[in-house]
Amino acid sequence: MLGFQNQQQKSTALFEKYASVDASGVKSLSLQDFTHLTQTHGHYFTDAQIKLLFASADVEQKQRLTLYQFLDFEKLFSEPWSEYKIVQRLIGPRSVEAVKKWLDAKSADKIDFNQEILKLHLGKDEKRELSLEELAEFIGSVKQLKIRQVFALYDTKKTGILGQQDAQTALSKLTDHETSPSLKLLIKQHFNDMAFSQFSALTHLLGKTDQVAKVLTSCMNQSILELTPLEFSKQAVKTGNLDVFSPLEIQTLFQLVNAGEHKASISQFSPLINHFYQPDESKELKQLSPLMQTLKSMYNFTLGSIAGAVGATVVYPIDLVKTRMQNQRSTKLVGQPLVYKNSWDCFKKVIRNEGVTGLYSGLIPQLVGVAPEKAIKLTMNDLVRSNLKDRKTGEIPLWGEILAGCTAGGSQVLFTNPLEIVKIRLQVQGEALKAGVENIQKMSAVAIVRQLGLVGLYKGVSACLLRDIPFSGIYFPVYAHLKKDVFHENVNGKKLTIPELLTAGAIAGIPAAYLVTPADVIKTRLQVQARKGETQYNGISDAFVKILREEGPRAFFKGGVARIMRSSPQFGVTLAVYELLQKSLPIDFGDKQPENSLTPPGWTEHDVNKQNAIRLLGDLSLKP
Repeated sequence: MLGFQNQQQKSTALFEKYASVDASGVKSLSLQDFTHLTQTHGHYFTDAQIKLLFASADVEQKQRLTLYQFLDFEKLFSEPWSEYKIVQRLIGPRSVEAVKKWLDAKSADKIDFNQEILKLHLGKDEKRELSLEELAEFIGSVKQLKIRQVFALYDTKKTGILGQQDAQTALSKLTDHETSPSLKLLIKQHFNDMAFSQFSALTHLLGKTDQVAKVLTSCMNQSILELTPLEFSKQAVKTGNLDVFSPLEIQTLFQLVNAGEHKASISQFSPLINHFYQPDESKELKQLSPLMQTLKSMYNFTLGSIAGAVGATVVYPIDLVKTRMQNQRSTKLVGQPLVYKNSWDCFKKVIRNEGVTGLYSGLIPQLVGVAPEKAIKLTMNDLVRSNLKDRKTGEIPLWGEILAGCTAGGSQVLFTNPLEIVKIRLQVQGEALKAGVENIQKMSAVAIVRQLGLVGLYKGVSACLLRDIPFSGIYFPVYAHLKKDVFHENVNGKKLTIPELLTAGAIAGIPAAYLVTPADVIKTRLQVQARKGETQYNGISDAFVKILREEGPRAFFKGGVARIMRSSPQFGVTLAVYELLQKSLPIDFGDKQPENSLTPPGWTEHDVNKQNAIRLLGDLSLKP
C-alpha cells in the first residue's frame, strides 16, 4: 500500500511538471507533453511506442490526458499482467471478432487467423469474449507463430539452419523493439549459424529479461556475484522462476554473455537487462598518470590522518590499560606483588592514583604519530588493492586482498615503532613514579626521544613488523568481506550506514587483534625500559624463550582482551570515519568505474512493467 502511495505521489509530481494548459484552461498532458515526460524519465522508447502508450491512456480519445486519466494509466503498471491490460485497453471490445478486426488493422505483420493453433485459441464463436488470461495465451501463440514464419522466410533451402547473416536479419525483424545497441553487438559476436530451436530460445529469452533480472537480483542479495548455468537454474528454483526458462534458454543465456558452461559474473548480464548499458571497454578501470596517482595518495593520506586521530583518541584509555597489563611481569623474581589484578583493576587504579588525565598519558605524541601511521596504512592498502584489481570486473582475488593488507601493515612500521616506544614509556612511567621505583624520573616525550636517539627509536622493530604485517593481512580482507558478504554493500546500490561500517570494522578487529597479541607482548617487553631486578631481553627469540620459561604460555596473551577492546573499536571508528570522509568529500581522479546496474538507475518494478508493455506491443508489431 505504501509503495502504491509513493508511486501515485511520484506520478502526480510528473504530471504537474510536464502538463500544459489546454484551450479550456485545464491542465492536461498532450501527446507532446507525454512524450517529453516519458523520454526524460529514463525510458528508451521510440515515438511510435510512446504513441501506443498514449493511446492506451487516452480512453476518451480526446488527445489529452487529465490527471485522473494519467494516474489511472500509471496505476496499471503496479498491477500484475499490466502489459496484457494495456493491449486489452487498446483493443476495446473483447469479443473474438473485435480482437481479430483490431489486429488486422493495427499489426504491421499479417496474422493468419486460419492457422490451426490460433483457431483453437479463438474458437468458432465470433461473439465470445476473451478473458485477460485467454488473451495472454493467444498473444503467446501469435509470437510463437511469428517466430516460425520469420525463420521459414529466411530458411530458403529448408535446412532448419540459418547462416549468421540471415539469423541476424531474422532476429532483428522479431526483436528490434527490445534490443539495445549493446545487446545487438553481443548477439552478433556470440552467435553464428542457428538451428530453429536455438533461434526460438533466444527470441523467447529476449522477452524474459525481467525474469532474468529477478534471478540475478536474488543472487546479488546473497552476495553471489558469479554463477554457472546450473547455479542459475538452482537460483531460479529458489525464486519460483524455473518453469519460466527452458534448459536451452538458460544455455543460450550463458552463450549470449560468452560464458558457455563456465561461470559468468553478474555484471556480464547487464547488456541484456539494462537498455542504457555502456560497452565493456568504457567500464575498464583507467590507469592514472603519476601526477594523478600522487594527488590521489595525498588525498587518501589526509583523510587517513584525520580518521586515525579520531580513532586513536576514542580508545586511548583502553590502550593505556593494555600496555600496563602487558608490561606487568607475572613472576616473583622482582620481589614485588602484582600491581594490577586485571584490566578493570588497572583502569580503576590509574584513575585513583593519577586522575582521569592519567588515562591519556602520552596521547599527544600518539596523535602526532598516529596521523601518518594510519594514513600510510590506509593509503597503501587502497593503492595496492587498486593495482591488483581486474581492469574490467573491478574484482580483486583473496590473495591480493591479503597482500594489500600485509603491505599496508609493513609500511606503517616506519611511523609505528618510534611512536609506540615513546608512547609505551610515557604510559608506564606513571605507575613507576607512583610505586617509588629507584632511578625513575618523569620525562617528556621530547626527553625520551633524545634519550633513545634514532637507533633506539627503532628498538623492537622486528617484533613490530611481526605484529603489524599479519594484523593488517587479517584485518583488511575480513573488513572488506564483512561489508560485501554480510552487509551487502553495493548490492542494488546499497550504501552502508554508520552503524554497519562501525560494526564491520569492529568485528574485523577481533581476530586480527587477538591472534597477534603474542607479538605485541614481545614488542612491549623489548621497548619498555627494564627496572632494577627485572629480566632483560635481547631480541625476539630471547624474549620468547624467557617469557615462556618464567611466566608460561598464558603470558603471551596478557592484555589480549584489552587489545581487542582497543583495536577492534579503534579500527571500526577509523575505517568508518575514513569512508564517511571519502563519501562526504568525494574527488574523482579519473579512475572511477562507471556504474552499470542490472536496471537503469532509479528504476522500480513499475518501470520494468512499463518496459514489458512496450515489448508486448512490439511482439504484435503494432503500429500507432
